[in-house]
Amino acid sequence: MGISASQEPRGGDLTRRQWRMIVLAALGGGLEYYDFIVYGIFAQAIAAAFFPAGDPLALTLALAIFSIGYLARPIGGMISSHYGDRYGRKTVFVVTVFTMSACTLAIGLIPTYATWGLAATFLLVLLRFIQGLCIGGELPGAITFVVETAEKRPGLACGIVFALVNGGVLLAAFVNLALGAWLSPAAMLDHGWRIAFVIGGLLGLLSFWLRRNLEETPEFLRIRHDAARQPVREVLRTHPGSILLGCAVVALTAGFNGLLFAHMPAYLGQVLGYDRQAVAIAMNVALLAMSLSLLAASWWADRVPPRFLLLGSSVLLLVGAPVAYQLLAGGGANLMLVLSLLAIAVAGANGSFAYLIAGLFPARVRFSGVALSLNISFTLLSGLGPLAANALIQASGRPAAPGLIVSAVALIGLVASLFLGRRQEVGAPNAG
Repeated sequence: MGISASQEPRGGDLTRRQWRMIVLAALGGGLEYYDFIVYGIFAQAIAAAFFPAGDPLALTLALAIFSIGYLARPIGGMISSHYGDRYGRKTVFVVTVFTMSACTLAIGLIPTYATWGLAATFLLVLLRFIQGLCIGGELPGAITFVVETAEKRPGLACGIVFALVNGGVLLAAFVNLALGAWLSPAAMLDHGWRIAFVIGGLLGLLSFWLRRNLEETPEFLRIRHDAARQPVREVLRTHPGSILLGCAVVALTAGFNGLLFAHMPAYLGQVLGYDRQAVAIAMNVALLAMSLSLLAASWWADRVPPRFLLLGSSVLLLVGAPVAYQLLAGGGANLMLVLSLLAIAVAGANGSFAYLIAGLFPARVRFSGVALSLNISFTLLSGLGPLAANALIQASGRPAAPGLIVSAVALIGLVASLFLGRRQEVGAPNAG
C-alpha cells in the first residue's frame, strides 16, 4: 500500500493522533527555518563578532558562511535519508531537530573573534555547516513522515508543514523587530543578535522534547522488513527519471521562494530605492498571504489531482511574473498588493509540490527520493537564484529582469505538471 504517482484525490478525517503527529512534525520544520533564517537577518552583527574589526570583507565573508548551510543541504539529505529509509523515519527526525537546535544555541553563546581569534570563526563555520546538514534532512523527513502518517489527507498535512515553515520565517522577523525596538543599535551589534539565537535554540530543544514520543509511520512499519540496505544508491539506480521529475516539480517553489526571501528585500531597497520599512512590512504581509493561500491550496490537493494546482501556478507566474516585476521596477508600486498577489499566485505550487514528489517514489526509498529532489532544486535555484538575478540585471540593464527567472522556473513547473499527467495516463506503477 502507498501513495500513487498520480495522486488521485482523497478525502476523510484525520484522527487526533494524526493531527498531533503532523503538528509536531511541522513545528520542528518551522523552528529549524527560524534557526536558519535568523543568521541572514543578523549577518551584519555576526560579521562584527567573528571577523577582525574594520575588515572590509567581513560582511561578505559572513554571507559566504550563510551559503555554506545551503551547500551542506544535499549532503545532509543523503545522510539522513539513508538512515531514514533503512532504519525508520522517527529516530532521524528527532536527531535532526536536536542537533540543529543545539548548534543554534551554541552560535548564540560562542565567544567572539576578539576573544578566541580564528578559533571562534572556525567554530561558527563548523556549526553553520552542521545546521545545513540537519536542514537537508529535516524537510524531506517531515514530508515523508506526514505523508505516511496522514494517509487520508496527505496534501493538507504537507501544507501544514510548509505553512509553519513560513511561520518560522515570520517568527524570525518578529524577534528582529522586537529586539530592535527594545535595544539600541549598539546593543544589537554587541549582544542583541545572541538573544535571537538563544531563543531559537531553546524553542528547538522544546520541540525535540515534544517530538521524543513520536511513533514510527504506519507505512514504514509495513515495509520495514523489506527496507533498502543502500537506499540512496537504489533510488539513483532505479528511479533516475523520478528524481529528475521531482526536481522539476520543486523548481517553481524553490526558484520563486529563493528570490522572494533572499533577493527581494535588497532588490526593492537597493536597486529600486523603495523605503526599507515599507519593504519589511510588505514582505511580512506577503509571507502571511503565502501561508494562508498555501493552506487553501493544500486542502484542495486532497480533492483534485494536485498536478492541476502546480499547472495553475505555473501558468499564472509564467505570464504574471514579468508584469509584476515591471510594475515594481517602474517605482511607486503598491508593494503589499504586488508581493501578496505574487505569493498567492505561487500557492498552487507551494501547496502541492511536497505531496507530488512523495508520490513519485516507493516507500522503501521515499525519504531518499524526496531528499534528492528537494535539496537539488533548492540548492541550485534558491541558493543561486539571487546571484543569477543580480547578474541578469547587470547584463541586461533592465531592473525588471528577475521576472524572467520566475517565468523560466514556471515553465519548468508547467512541463512537470504535463509529465505527471502523462505518467498517470501510461499507468505508472503504484509508489508503494
